[in-house]
Amino acid sequence: MDLHFDNVIPHALNDIQHKENSVWGNSFTLKKGEKIILNAESGKGKTTFTHILAGIRKDYKGTVQINEKDIRNFSLLKWTELRAQQLSFIFQDLQLFGELTVQENLVLKNQLTHTFTNEELKEMVAQLDISEKWNTPCKLLSLGQQQRVAIIRALIQPFNWLIMDEPFSHLDEKNRNLASSLIQNRVNELQAGLILTSLDENNSVKMDKKLYL
Repeated sequence: MDLHFDNVIPHALNDIQHKENSVWGNSFTLKKGEKIILNAESGKGKTTFTHILAGIRKDYKGTVQINEKDIRNFSLLKWTELRAQQLSFIFQDLQLFGELTVQENLVLKNQLTHTFTNEELKEMVAQLDISEKWNTPCKLLSLGQQQRVAIIRALIQPFNWLIMDEPFSHLDEKNRNLASSLIQNRVNELQAGLILTSLDENNSVKMDKKLYL
């Protein structure tokens, strides 16, 4: 599954002078299996980039294509299928169900594709050192713990691309390394592509390419 951008500029960033190598206003293709970092300071459009790929934002000029098809023409059903089977996201606001426990958040997602057993879910939770939070409502977790739950939730589905918007911003070095290892193992298992946005380059995920804003 290739992702192609052709002269895309969000309306909100239209009056800003973008660098020559910026993703905005240029044409480029991201190939399945590539591991890509989008590193920039706040306000440059990292979240907008991920939201465009998710079909959440359509306030841009230019064209984004998935497998040579313009995403503006995708139906709601098509987006539902893509997000369940081919595109997995970790959004900056995490989008967990706060009233539901860690277990309930993960099981609810897993029921869409039945990718893992309950024991396998518990093992992933243990790998990120939050086993004791299994029956805790997500609203009672720290932001770092919530990020780890969101990371696991994104990994428990099939995908061709994993798209993560600042997923390690509240993790210390130890937990960032644990999360990075889990992510890399799953991405390699699926031979999937990876897009990571970050405020800095302090992460443990090995990258093939860097994009600029």
